[in-house]
Amino acid sequence: LLAAGTMQTMKLQASGRVQAPKAFARGSRKMAVTCKAVQKAEQPSIGQRIAAMGAATMMSLSALSGAAVASEFDLLAEPKPTTNYYIDDASVLSVSTKSDINKKLKDLEDQTGFRVEVLTVRKLEYETDAFAFADKIQEGWYSEAEGDKKGILLVVTAAKEGALTGGKTFMKTLGDDLIDSIVGDQIPIYTEQEKYNLTVESSLDRVTAALKGEAVPEGPVRPDNTRKRTYRTKEETEKSKNVTSTVVGTLLLIAVVVPMLQYYGYVAKD
Repeated sequence: LLAAGTMQTMKLQASGRVQAPKAFARGSRKMAVTCKAVQKAEQPSIGQRIAAMGAATMMSLSALSGAAVASEFDLLAEPKPTTNYYIDDASVLSVSTKSDINKKLKDLEDQTGFRVEVLTVRKLEYETDAFAFADKIQEGWYSEAEGDKKGILLVVTAAKEGALTGGKTFMKTLGDDLIDSIVGDQIPIYTEQEKYNLTVESSLDRVTAALKGEAVPEGPVRPDNTRKRTYRTKEETEKSKNVTSTVVGTLLLIAVVVPMLQYYGYVAKD
C-alpha cells in the first residue's frame, strides 16, 4: 500500500497536478498586485485635479455669461437698418408697438431727416455701459458725417436702464436736459414697472417732438421728486472697464496655467 501510494504521488507530480494549487496561488497574488498598480495609476495627480477644477470654473462662467455676450455680439453684427426702425433683441415689444415705432419714426425721417433706431437688449455683459454700447453700434452703422442726424434709443431690460445717443446735430437738437430726463427718469421709472412698451413709446413721443421743434411732453416724475441717475458717468465707465480688464486677465491666466499644471501632473506621474 505504501509503495502504491508513493507511485501515485509520483505520477501526479509528473503530470503537474500537484503543482496546480501553487501556480494558482502565484497567479492570484500577481493579479492582486496588478490591480493595485492599476488603481494607483488611476488616481488623479494634484495637477490633474487643479486642471479639472479650472476647466469646470471656466465652463461655469461660460454658461452664465455666454447667452448675454452672444446677444451683444448679435446686435453689434446687425447690418445698418434700412426698413424697420427697431431691433427687439429682448423680445419685449408688442406687435402694435413695433408698428407704431415704424410709422412714427418714418414720418420723422421724411419730415426732418433725423433717423432714430430703437434697440432692446436683455443684459449687457461684455460692454456694461449702455452709452458706450450704443455708441459702438452707431459707429458700426454710420461714419461720423453720415451719422450726424442719426440716433439710437437703447433699453436694457435686466438693468432697468438705457441710453440715448447719436450724432452731433442729433444730440444738440435734443439737448442735455431732455436726454438726462429720458435716461435718468423715464426709462428707469417705466422699466422698473416692466412697462417696456410704454418706456419706448413715451420716450419716442418726447424725442420726435424735440427733433420736429414742437412742444415736448412732460416726462414721468418719481414720487419723492428726486432724480435717480441710472447711467454711468465717464469716471464710472473707466472704473468698470478696469474691473472688466481684471476679470478677462484672470481668465486668460487660468487658460495658460491650467494646461501647464496638467502637463506637470502627467510628467510627475511618469
